[in-house]
Amino acid sequence: MSGYILCQTKKAQHPYFIENISMNIYSIEELCYYLYHNLYLADHTVFNEELCNWLRDELELVHLAAKLKQNLERNVSVEDMIYPVFKEINYLTYEEMKGFNSRIVTYGKEKAAVRQKRKGDALTENGMYVNAIRVYQKLLEREDLSEQRKGFAASVRYNLGCAYSYLFQMEKAQECFLEAYREAHSKDALKAYIIAYSSVHDKTDYDKVMEELEVDEELKKDIKEEIRQSLKAFESVPEEKTDEKNLDALLERLMKDYHRSTGS
Repeated sequence: MSGYILCQTKKAQHPYFIENISMNIYSIEELCYYLYHNLYLADHTVFNEELCNWLRDELELVHLAAKLKQNLERNVSVEDMIYPVFKEINYLTYEEMKGFNSRIVTYGKEKAAVRQKRKGDALTENGMYVNAIRVYQKLLEREDLSEQRKGFAASVRYNLGCAYSYLFQMEKAQECFLEAYREAHSKDALKAYIIAYSSVHDKTDYDKVMEELEVDEELKKDIKEEIRQSLKAFESVPEEKTDEKNLDALLERLMKDYHRSTGS
């Protein structure tokens, strides 16, 4: 599979909208690409009657549409919805298909909570922060959360904090990072908490904050140095120049990115 998509089949006149990441697709190749790279986002927002109708009417893939519709009625697993799509065309090489099949097998064996976390992670990676936050929050409400591996809940809280920070909701982010640190005493969570804390408080005293958290001296030193390096790297990033000619285009792009990330 290459970095670009060479369509071998018919291209739709009207796209199919994938709600999870706010993206239009026009071919079965693009559907395969989405599924291959977003296995944990393959849910009812993708596989539904609307997709079946689109495959039948726009791409004239009547047999595949009928197969998927039958599977929907039988309420089969996600894995059984994915395979027919890839069997329709030779999108992956033999080795790629073996690797993908291995991922699907692993997916099928994972606990529901793990799948849910990976879904939130995939949404975050695609810039869909509000949707990711909803997934993480729902996951933290699960009654079986304590039954997961050690540190699982802390990792969810940490990723929830990251999603909040991408939306510049730093007070909520710092709360998540602090909870994650208190649960697992992760260096990454502590560093993220200190940075988030400093963004909403004036004259931040890192030593005082870390003293309250009973952080040992060696870790204090490491955290302060990492924060210093991070701020130095941020300050060295050149400011993007704009002029009247491209200002409208820039604002339009920023507005589009905002609506996409917030799902609005």
